[in-house]
Amino acid sequence: MSAIVTGNNNTEDLADSIPAKPSCLAIAGIRFDFNDGARVQVPESFGEVTCRFFDLEEGQIVGRIKVAPGAMVATNKKYFVRHRIEIFSGDEAIFTHDYDAKGKDVLIRIAPGTIGDAIAWFPAAVEFQKRHACNLFVTMDERMAELFSGQYPDVHFISRAEANNKLFYATYRIGIVWDDKDNNYHPFDFRLAGLQEHAFNILQIPFEDTKPKLDLSAERKIKEKYVCISAQATAYCKTWNNPTGWIETIDFLKENGYRVLCIDRDRVYGKPSLCTYMPIGAEDFTGNLPLQDRINLLKDADFFIGLPSGLSWLAWACNIPVVMIGGFSLPYSEFNTPYRVINYNACHGCWNDYQCKFDGFQYDFCPRLRGTAREFECNRLISSIKVINTIKQIIEKEGN
Repeated sequence: MSAIVTGNNNTEDLADSIPAKPSCLAIAGIRFDFNDGARVQVPESFGEVTCRFFDLEEGQIVGRIKVAPGAMVATNKKYFVRHRIEIFSGDEAIFTHDYDAKGKDVLIRIAPGTIGDAIAWFPAAVEFQKRHACNLFVTMDERMAELFSGQYPDVHFISRAEANNKLFYATYRIGIVWDDKDNNYHPFDFRLAGLQEHAFNILQIPFEDTKPKLDLSAERKIKEKYVCISAQATAYCKTWNNPTGWIETIDFLKENGYRVLCIDRDRVYGKPSLCTYMPIGAEDFTGNLPLQDRINLLKDADFFIGLPSGLSWLAWACNIPVVMIGGFSLPYSEFNTPYRVINYNACHGCWNDYQCKFDGFQYDFCPRLRGTAREFECNRLISSIKVINTIKQIIEKEGN
């Protein structure tokens, strides 16, 4: 049946392994687990069996298959499904197991990548732990694990190598698989949901915007009122490439008594023909610093101005207002902020267009308009007037 595949069906992009042998013993040497789907392995010493997989939430059989001695089968769906596994020898039911992770070791692999991905996706893993009362193990970017470990003592943060050498009752991967035409890794096309909602969908948990806990205990170091900004991103289509946008915005902020601190990692970022520079007029707080240093600065800022990128997610988690400037993605793609600035009169939303495959390794990627005079207009045509008017809303609301 279509719900069943033989052998393992793992994505290669995360370079993580799943044990060849399922971790749990069923009966007579038959083994099972829920690592990358529900799996059953029959030993050479046992005869042919029939496996039936039942979706307990949907109340229906999703697969039935005969399994020869020495073979293993697994369900196609790798996102969370609460399965019942039934094993028959002839017409006799010899084993039944309903998914129950309570008190069991469960691994959630959060794909390594950007700051924003980790901040968006990690809360879904925590909610899964609460919902299923499991012993949660997490692999993720080491920088982010270091930030979260002190705030989540009940979560075991381990390296990918350690995870590859440990047995788990279940494993789930939070990441993006582009060519998931049969929706085996995501319940539906990830472009139709926000970045954080995507993780909640994979783990099948009701979604609401959820900030991870951060250490916000450091004393304030800057007495004057100030704003943090970020002008750089991993792709040029995320940057605000209006040639006078940042200059005019910074002038406005200074006229209103704010210090403007640029907290990007680099003063200059990009490729030789297409670079983003630290905006003129901003104070240079750039540098490859620990993320906790960034948090210590962000948490006391009056607000943050940035892009659809990691530092905006970090600022959001620090509980300050975020002005997000960007048109390559639609507003629902990121966290909910009333201060999103986008120009719908320009080309926009290619990230959410299922006809456009985003190339994260190509810095100057513009899927619709590359090589034309309109290239990257999604952000170039966002005016400083619109950004400044959005900032005025914060100033009026916060009384700054």
